[in-house]
Amino acid sequence: MHKIAVLTSGGDAPGMNAAIRAVVRSALAKKASVVGVRNGYAGLIAGNLTPLGARDVGGIIQHGGTMLGSARCPEFETEDGRLKALRTLHQHDIDGLVVIGGNGSQAGSHALSEMDYPVVGVASTIDNDLYGSEITLGVDTALNIALEATDRLKVTAASHQRAFLIQVMGRNCGYLALNVGIAAGAEAIVIPEVESSPEDVAREVRQAYRRGKTHALVVVAEGAEYNAPRLEQFFHENRKRLGFDLRVTILGHVQRGGAPSSADRLLASRLGGAAAQQLIDGERGVLVGQIGGKVATTPLAEVVAKTKELDPWVWELAQVLAR
Repeated sequence: MHKIAVLTSGGDAPGMNAAIRAVVRSALAKKASVVGVRNGYAGLIAGNLTPLGARDVGGIIQHGGTMLGSARCPEFETEDGRLKALRTLHQHDIDGLVVIGGNGSQAGSHALSEMDYPVVGVASTIDNDLYGSEITLGVDTALNIALEATDRLKVTAASHQRAFLIQVMGRNCGYLALNVGIAAGAEAIVIPEVESSPEDVAREVRQAYRRGKTHALVVVAEGAEYNAPRLEQFFHENRKRLGFDLRVTILGHVQRGGAPSSADRLLASRLGGAAAQQLIDGERGVLVGQIGGKVATTPLAEVVAKTKELDPWVWELAQVLAR
């Protein structure tokens, strides 16, 4: 291959810039030129491309977000939109594409691959819900940001002998909430994968006080059936009966911001570099991720067809440690 393109799509994640940098410099080392696609698949359809050299990606490894930008693109979900994207690639003599992103982004990668275009994906999402990689770009940074905020709230909870609830991201996956809850010493964790009710949460908090704890912490994933707003309403309406309420903090998109951790910079460098090399060496239709601590590839068809499951033992461990 003489020329490849790279784009970032879907939600931004700390480490995306490091991955872009690795793609560019690894491709240049293989004597291939690189163009960046602005604003994801929307930019690919519009032909919003820019050449990227070694100096263009200098000084970005420590920055969060993505220098190429990202955008939702409903048009790309249609066959006509994908044909426009392919037309852009062919018109600019681009031989292959690296897509850095999560589930939706890699579904787009798979769609292009099914149209016989060379595509390699890079696993990137703070939710860590993408099949084909044990850990994805942005997860470590998001965990540390959420943990720092949770630790701060725990100080206030202890000072005032109160119950606090903190909501972290995770639309369909409770990985962040589960791991933040364990690391922060939460008394209760609420995730989409495990059925739970407001009464269950109230019982866990009451039992924590009965065991001699002077404060309580609940960590909730945004995608749980009973997320922070619903739990807050329940505890407010039942305050007299329960004897307490919950003070709620929703972290939201703050978890995506900030400088990527060393772990995310290293992971991004490994996965981005491997993606460029795989593509240039003739590999196509795969996701580059980390399995067993090593860089590995998984067919995109498998990635989009399977769901990444949480380890049930980790959930059971969380219940034991909450005692």
